Amino acid sequence: MSDDTDTPPASTAETQIDQRLERARNRIRDTSADALVLFPSTNLAYLSGFHEEPMERHLFLFVTADDAVFLAPTMYDTQLAAETPISDIRTWDDGDDPTALLARLGDDLGIEYGRLLVDDRMWARFTQDLRETFPEATFDLASHLLDDLRIRKDDRELDHLRAAATVADNVSTAIRSLGADAIGLTETELAAEIERRLSAAGGSGVSFETVVGSGPNGARPHHRHTDRTIRRGDPVVLDFGTVVDGYPSDQTRTVVFDGDPPAGFEDAHAAVLAAQKAAVRTVEPGVEAQAVDHAARNVLDERGYGDHFIHRTGHGVGLEVHEPPYITDGNDLELEPGMVFSIEPGVYLDDEFGIRIEDLVVVTDEGCERLNRSPRTWEPVTDVDD
Repeated sequence: MSDDTDTPPASTAETQIDQRLERARNRIRDTSADALVLFPSTNLAYLSGFHEEPMERHLFLFVTADDAVFLAPTMYDTQLAAETPISDIRTWDDGDDPTALLARLGDDLGIEYGRLLVDDRMWARFTQDLRETFPEATFDLASHLLDDLRIRKDDRELDHLRAAATVADNVSTAIRSLGADAIGLTETELAAEIERRLSAAGGSGVSFETVVGSGPNGARPHHRHTDRTIRRGDPVVLDFGTVVDGYPSDQTRTVVFDGDPPAGFEDAHAAVLAAQKAAVRTVEPGVEAQAVDHAARNVLDERGYGDHFIHRTGHGVGLEVHEPPYITDGNDLELEPGMVFSIEPGVYLDDEFGIRIEDLVVVTDEGCERLNRSPRTWEPVTDVDD
């Protein structure tokens, strides 16, 4: 009988990374690529479990059909050993020339004349170093290989996305229960309150800068927040999310905290809600992504608001809050189980108000599951335990 007492069992996260690496290696074998060259990004985190921000030092992950190797500053040696199952870590010290180690690694892996798929987010200075170090190599983007792997979420990823969505839903409901107490706050003050509550509810930071668009500011889809004071009767677009275990949430509701909404608002809100429902009903395996966009757009066209819907219907969500699949006209990608994306039609009337209703959905074997469940009405929410 073998003695395995000194070998701890692989964690669920390590097993997940090993499985992802094997899928990536299989894709490399099936294509004309020789290696993925990744930089601190969500791609690197996806294939290694190691999260880091881009920096001025050379830190790469090379993945070939047979190997996975980190090239990193010595200061990361212990951290990489603890946070990733990848054991081949080649380090360089401050004062060394990291490109010399890069050249030796290329020789060891046999890729100096190969086709290298470089991280889409890699800084230009590092892609230039790669080109100078491997002048005979050809270069393309890592997304050509990795997008297809990342676009379908596994059960563990879906659990994280559900948890992040629940936090955002709970905070959205609580914020909309403020009612008249929100009147007189600035957009920035309300955004700060949203972010405080996200953290208190178990979120880790925000998925993106919180959107609080009151009155005419709501007519700008990517407005963030300003010192404009929220007034009675103002429609307020609330678009925010948080991160749980590396995965973000993203949801939008539009609320009138107190007073009567402006003329035309209730009709426009009903149109947006109907458009969102129609788009959600369209989601199922085999349907093209653009069909979901068309479903939402057709409703708004029929109700006279088509010219005021000025962005795509949705975007994928995973380790990044914007990633494939994109739910837009012209995207003939067929939906598959495990794909997660937003459905967020909107109507924007310049100098008046904006309306957006957004949920995340995951494609299932028979249709889709909404990850967001908070009320989609424009009235303040009542009877909420805060």
